[in-house]
Amino acid sequence: MARFAEGGVARLLTASTAVGQVPTADLARDEDFWREVQQAFTIDRSLVNLNNGGVSPSPRVVQDAMRRYLEMSNQAPTHYMWSVLEPEVETVRRRLAHHFGCDPEELAVTRNASESLETCLLGLDLKAGDEVLTTTQDYPRMLTTLDQRARREGIVVKKVPVPTPAKRPEDLVQLFADGIGPRTRAILVCHVVNLTGQIFPVREICRLGRDKGIPVVVDGAHAFAHFPFTRDELDCDYYGTSLHKWLMAPHGTGFLYVRKDKIEKLWPLMAAPAEMAANVRKFEEIGTHPAANHNAISEALTFHEGIGVERKAARLRYLRARFEDRLRGRDKVTLRTPTDPRLSCGIANLAFEGIDPGKLAAFLWDKRRIIVTPIGHEECPGIRVTPSVYTTLEEIDRFSEALEVVLKEGLPA
Repeated sequence: MARFAEGGVARLLTASTAVGQVPTADLARDEDFWREVQQAFTIDRSLVNLNNGGVSPSPRVVQDAMRRYLEMSNQAPTHYMWSVLEPEVETVRRRLAHHFGCDPEELAVTRNASESLETCLLGLDLKAGDEVLTTTQDYPRMLTTLDQRARREGIVVKKVPVPTPAKRPEDLVQLFADGIGPRTRAILVCHVVNLTGQIFPVREICRLGRDKGIPVVVDGAHAFAHFPFTRDELDCDYYGTSLHKWLMAPHGTGFLYVRKDKIEKLWPLMAAPAEMAANVRKFEEIGTHPAANHNAISEALTFHEGIGVERKAARLRYLRARFEDRLRGRDKVTLRTPTDPRLSCGIANLAFEGIDPGKLAAFLWDKRRIIVTPIGHEECPGIRVTPSVYTTLEEIDRFSEALEVVLKEGLPA
């Protein structure tokens, strides 16, 4: 590949143009291209961060934008923050809506997936005895939200177990079909399960709910900007996501999508005036907040566009396959994430017979300075591994070698 232009994002955009005709699968292995992506970050290379699914570092250009907006805000907050910067959230809204494939008037800019999804789960009208159907592997904060409604209002939360790994998308649809009962009034489903990286067939589950008049809330915390899809491909009515994971936007950013004809009947998390009942901005009524965070989302979107979501997904799958292929077939190793690209992308869950996930994660950090996430869930105990576009092959190999040592020698006493 030819040398690229000097300078941050300019280098990435030049690199992206230079490889425009390269097939995605081939580009996933092009270390010259991914080196340009890696150089856009300010990360600490003395450690290996394989927990980008929790929260990801932002590229330098996003950090610079956020600092710039914060400095402007602090010159005179009531003028610059409220009058100059805050109105620019409308540009962010339009750009996010374009990527998600919806009307900007259906998208609220929030602080994270939890805020987005709690708006839905607490905002739907439910009464004592009404049942919400979800799975045992949904995100703990969302299950806690439903459990609080159960304690306070007497709703019923039904959790169905998930096969790990699932072998066919239709098996996951059948879980919900079998779980629906006469009192089911809402469904909560993960687009991507945070524990294992399992992708659910959201479109089919949303249509199942719609056919029965049951609203489906989609937890997209780990999906948006991770792999390609649009709202129309999901056919969903409610979708919440975080942007500080795979979009690598400022920490504490997300969005909530609500189909236009559903907005008026969904209560906001914080009170909004009656005249805003049909306005998606009612979900942004949270009081004073920094404009810098949400305005810098625009730079994250531009960076994301410079890579391309198809290229990103292919690279993440390539990195994941690099360490999984070294472990596949070994005694005492269980790969809990399906390999079918319809069912997984960049997140993996690895289990080692006789080795506690928490102790393994502690060993990897204490002895090798490698960050992974221990998963203690009874259905899928293991370590969750989430590389990113800035992760190098050498870092993946260091991780693999560390695991091979553990398999050979066990954990130190």
